[in-house]
Amino acid sequence: MIKIGERQIGLSHPPFIIAEMSGNHNQSLEKALQMVEVAAKAGADALKIQTYRAETMTLNHQGQQFTIQDSKSLWNKETLYSLYQKAYTPWEWHEAIFNKCMEEGIIGFSSPFDATAIDFLESLNVPCYKIASFECTDLPLIRKVASTKKPIIISTGMCTVAEIDEAVQTAIEAGCEQIILLKCTSTYPATPKTTNVRTIPHMRELWNCEIGLSDHTMGNGVAIASIALGAVVIEKHLTLSREDGGVDAAFSAEPDELATLVKESKRAWQGLGNIYYGPTQEEKSSLQFRRSLYISEDMKKGEILTEKNLRVVRPGYGLPPKYYDMLLGKKVNQTLKKGTPFHWDYV
Repeated sequence: MIKIGERQIGLSHPPFIIAEMSGNHNQSLEKALQMVEVAAKAGADALKIQTYRAETMTLNHQGQQFTIQDSKSLWNKETLYSLYQKAYTPWEWHEAIFNKCMEEGIIGFSSPFDATAIDFLESLNVPCYKIASFECTDLPLIRKVASTKKPIIISTGMCTVAEIDEAVQTAIEAGCEQIILLKCTSTYPATPKTTNVRTIPHMRELWNCEIGLSDHTMGNGVAIASIALGAVVIEKHLTLSREDGGVDAAFSAEPDELATLVKESKRAWQGLGNIYYGPTQEEKSSLQFRRSLYISEDMKKGEILTEKNLRVVRPGYGLPPKYYDMLLGKKVNQTLKKGTPFHWDYV
């Protein structure tokens, strides 16, 4: 079990829902603070931002290798530097965003992308860290984050088993004792059929830690399915409105969709329950509506039970139907009225 702030995370607790702001604030602090309010109102447990500067992410270069060349990408033909300039969250906003999270009663934290970001976030006393999928192989970054001894959430999009294992072992060796891995598909948006949430229980078995899902699909079906397979964290990108645009808006959840995710995630988790057979306490009153054996015609003492005078009907106050064939041909030892639930005392 993991603890972030006052929130416990694990199979025995409701799913931990993270709203990812990313760059959907569109460089407006007012909009960023509004997103915190929306996330809290929807019932999210946490809001995550990203801490980097364009110059710490890439080079200000117009070359082909520094330009996205993918006709299917939301950011096709855009240089990495310009994309990160648009998407980054100004560092001078961080404290205001985290304070707003505290006011709204949710956890605020971030994904750092370099050592300076970690030092900055430490000065703000964040309760945990997130390693983005694209940084999962940046072992020096993971080592520095782990040295804070705070919980780490690691997205694993694109990662091989060996790469995930390197990340986990690096974090453990650097002193981190609380690790959550997120199954993730690093396409934007992702499709349900490429999300492969059946990997979740296998990840839990391999690394013996808590597992969640970083979900880039549209809708909530994949997230709900992941909870049934043991996901204890769900991360979903948030936007105030997809029509507003923004670097991630096209595959982000709107406020009502996030609220639905929170509600349905809790229902899915509650529905898992325990291994249980027999009537629950709530079902016991329904036992009366099972079928059972009833006298269906008035009978006199000594008469033989037949298919006409003994029937399997509702309600369930008589003997179970499994005794029906056994009783046919037996004599009753007393007068019985139609509608009498049948019991052994009558033969």
